[in-house]
Amino acid sequence: MRRRLGVSALALTASLSAAAPSLAQTGPAPGPAAGSGPVLTVPPLEVVAKQLDRERTEIQPSLGATRYDFAASAIQNIPLGDNASLNQVLLRAPGVVQDGFGQIHVRGDHGSLQYRLDGVQLPEGLALFSQILSPRFADSLSLITGALPAQYGLRTAGVVDISVKSGTTNPGGEASTMLGSYNWVQPALEYGGRSGAIDYFAVGQYVSNGIGIENPTGSALPIHDNTAQWYALAKVTGIVDESTRLSFIGGGASARYQIPNVPGQIPNFTVNGISNQNSSFLDQRQWEDTYFGIASLQKSYQNFNLQFSGFARYSNLSYQPDALGDLLYNGIAPWAKRTSFAVGTQADASWKIAANHTIRGGFLVQRERVTSFSQTNALPLVPDPSDPDAEFIPGEQTVGFADGSELIGWTYSVYLQDEWKVTPTLTMNVGARFDAISAATTENQLSPRINLVWEPDPKIALRAGYSRYFVPAPLNQVGFNSIAVRAGTTAATEVTRNDPVRAERSDYFDIGLTVKPVDGLTVGFSGFYKFAENYLDKGQFGAPVFQTAFNYAYAQVKGFEVFGNYDKGPWSAYANLAWSRVSSTNINSAQFNFEQADLDYIANHWIFADHDQSWTGSAGAAYVFNQGSEWATRVSADMLFGSGLRTSVVTPNDTALPAYATVNLSVAQKIPLPGSKGTTIRFDAINLTDLSYQLRDGTGVGVGAPQYGMRRAFFVTLSQKF
Repeated sequence: MRRRLGVSALALTASLSAAAPSLAQTGPAPGPAAGSGPVLTVPPLEVVAKQLDRERTEIQPSLGATRYDFAASAIQNIPLGDNASLNQVLLRAPGVVQDGFGQIHVRGDHGSLQYRLDGVQLPEGLALFSQILSPRFADSLSLITGALPAQYGLRTAGVVDISVKSGTTNPGGEASTMLGSYNWVQPALEYGGRSGAIDYFAVGQYVSNGIGIENPTGSALPIHDNTAQWYALAKVTGIVDESTRLSFIGGGASARYQIPNVPGQIPNFTVNGISNQNSSFLDQRQWEDTYFGIASLQKSYQNFNLQFSGFARYSNLSYQPDALGDLLYNGIAPWAKRTSFAVGTQADASWKIAANHTIRGGFLVQRERVTSFSQTNALPLVPDPSDPDAEFIPGEQTVGFADGSELIGWTYSVYLQDEWKVTPTLTMNVGARFDAISAATTENQLSPRINLVWEPDPKIALRAGYSRYFVPAPLNQVGFNSIAVRAGTTAATEVTRNDPVRAERSDYFDIGLTVKPVDGLTVGFSGFYKFAENYLDKGQFGAPVFQTAFNYAYAQVKGFEVFGNYDKGPWSAYANLAWSRVSSTNINSAQFNFEQADLDYIANHWIFADHDQSWTGSAGAAYVFNQGSEWATRVSADMLFGSGLRTSVVTPNDTALPAYATVNLSVAQKIPLPGSKGTTIRFDAINLTDLSYQLRDGTGVGVGAPQYGMRRAFFVTLSQKF
């Protein structure tokens, strides 16, 4: 797999041999002198666009952090290639843990990932099953972890940095269709180009299959699990002059899901005299929609670079229960809808004030409004007619109630840092950021950051860093509905305490070593430790299926990663192995989601977090036959390994689920059809051994349902460039 692992220092490619030509030079270049060789000319607008791309990377480097880069060829090596979900690509980075509902965990955190498009942070949405971003959108893709520099805040487990394709980087078009197991149909279309000073690129895809959510049973085929989804993104940029560029990125995703069923379940309640129903016929559904837009102005002047952006994101989640079935099995049937609308502005700048000093700073301001409404049916709690002195029991006649709320939150962030080249081989990046929130709680923190990178030899890089983090709970994942309206019904909670979810505050330490012993080979090591107060976790508590945040009073996260990759000629290969341990104690917010016995135990004991997985690994290799020819053949294989997430047997999260390892194979063949710019046929085999493995068993703190990984599946993709 073609990927660079290790320290990200400020190492930009060499500048252009001459300044970018003036945009006014639109005529042909002068002809060659008599007897001279041919003159190579480059379109001025393309030169300026690429130069501005390089200058944008100068604004937000990841100096001192650990950066895992996925080139376009690396994405093609993984199963399904561009058709894979973004999280499936990220699972090939060290320390990234696979979970149910398509979620991933990085370095022991539940979520807390930030996604950046061309350097602009995208607000977090409501979608749980669907992913609004695709590797198909990316010209380059990186995961940045570790002790992050001061420009990265609010979501700190990792930064998914995406440089979006453009008409300059990806001219022309490509159409593809993937067909496969589970009635899978996935057509996609992309096109990019340039017209004068305007660069444009657009991409869209549609997905329909019969396994929209992980199967809750170990069977080969899930029951009632169809999905239909579309994703789209468009990018338009305009060059004003040699140092100024305007851009707009707009995109969205819409997905419809059936909630899969578990056959053979026994109802827990009686409704209007009905006490039996075939659980295979339940009909629960969920809708998820997200739309976003980012407008940016980039300006460069000598040693100063600036990007100023405005952004907006709308997100909606709706849940439709099985009117009778939800009451029979859960005692509650909610028709629920939650929406979130966030707008804001972000600015980042860099100024090289001296040969050995570069100052960087910026700010972010965001406003988010979250609304929630549900119309719910439940069963009343009534006296037991056979024993009036006994506790109340569920009645059979339904009662209904409505519940709604609104929450508005503001986020303010500002940072400043200095990259100091202490010696030719030692670089120190020191700075701080200030974050403040005003929402369900009002909190703020000043967070110092420092990173050291020592490169005694071009083939060796050592780093060490410390970061103070401030991570507020996602506003749209804060449970703020009324508990009182549920009293006296089967929807009532055992615990009525609901302390507000607070921002996590932590100290993070990170060290690492990267070595390049021979050409094409990179090996490395990373170790990290975090101590957190009000450690943020998330759980799925009943229906609708979305994440609800809560805090542990304290948590310790520690681990290490070893990794290596080789990329030279037709061969590329990678392997990594990570160990981590997440221990936490005392749930001190959103307590109504839990049973009192669990709260009492966790208040006096350290437990594993439910998303803790001790060992995580991945490995893969690819070889290209006839590399560089029109008949090139790419053959690749990879493996994912997990030692198992946590489950509860005697005490909360006391046991790990069984370990698993899945093997995948891919073959892609180019075919030079006459009059074609490129035709490729691709075959993928997922979980080749047809292993039945469990990601979740439905128990554990904050775990709402069992999930199994996908069984063996086969896919064929035909793509055509034009």
